[in-house]
Amino acid sequence: MFDKFDELQEKVAHLEGRLSDPSLMNDQKAYQKVAREHAQLVKLYTLYSQYRQAELDIESNRQLLQGDEDEEIQELAKAEIVELKEKEDVLQNEIRLLLLPKDPNDERNTFLEIRAGTGGDEAALFVGDLYRMYSRFAESQGWKIEVMASSHLGTGGFKEIIALISGEQVYSRMKYESGTHRVQRVPETETQGRIHTSAVTVAILPEADEVEVDIKMNELKFDVFRSSGPGGQSVNTTDSAVRVTHLPTGLVVICQDEKSQHKNKAKALTVLRARLFDRVQQEHHDKISQDRKSQVGSGDRSERIRTYNFPQGRLTDHRINLTLYRLDSIMDGKLDEVIDPLISHDQAEKLKEIE
Repeated sequence: MFDKFDELQEKVAHLEGRLSDPSLMNDQKAYQKVAREHAQLVKLYTLYSQYRQAELDIESNRQLLQGDEDEEIQELAKAEIVELKEKEDVLQNEIRLLLLPKDPNDERNTFLEIRAGTGGDEAALFVGDLYRMYSRFAESQGWKIEVMASSHLGTGGFKEIIALISGEQVYSRMKYESGTHRVQRVPETETQGRIHTSAVTVAILPEADEVEVDIKMNELKFDVFRSSGPGGQSVNTTDSAVRVTHLPTGLVVICQDEKSQHKNKAKALTVLRARLFDRVQQEHHDKISQDRKSQVGSGDRSERIRTYNFPQGRLTDHRINLTLYRLDSIMDGKLDEVIDPLISHDQAEKLKEIE
């Protein structure tokens, strides 16, 4: 895995030269891309330098063992070799992780789509609970979250919520959330105290640029109507809600949260672009990987990935057999202790593939 490290220093110097180029600074998107690549290579080069130094130090101590008969010095050399070998193993693992193929979507902003499944009103209420959980998690990460579309129900729950999460490395952490989330709890309206089981589906879609998904206007059907429900009470005297249908695929997006028909139309097209981009990617992945549905982070929305058991305060992620008895803090947005093990498992599986 160290074959191409001799080229690293040259690449780092080249990127540093580009970063100081005034013309690049005028294009913030291009500048940030080069800056991220530079930071990644600097980290890789630093780790490799430390690894090479550990190798040299091990060799130096081995020479001491062969050339010095002083027992105390030999014992010190042996102890240092053991310590250096442990350091070498840690560095090698970190380097391997950095060399893993990168998901091209990791840097993208992300659409979060939460929909009520089986379970009636309880499922609709849990849509709202999950949205609050993800909102608090986004806030803890320094991300911005914006509701693009929502469908309120009279019970106080939601049929669905679609939001755009913007920030650094959003998709890289959120992509493991796609799938069916099952909730087990006693509904507030249940007088017998019986546990009710319902389900909610979560979809994580990377945001797509206009140049990546070319939507032809003649392939779209637009319908406008009056907004309804709590989100539309202030605007239900005008036809501000927009329904966009993509005729070739049958995909439908409805946006009614804005007072302006123009803003709802723009949001609907943004969501539609992400869904079309996701569809192309799903088809591509299905072609190249027959076992994709068994992989963590595959994005298979039919897979039951997690159970939230409120009576026991327990969360279980079924993909990696992770069980945590801290459901209250997790629902409060402390998702790192769930997501970090998923990332580690995914990395370990990918490392097995390249060994």
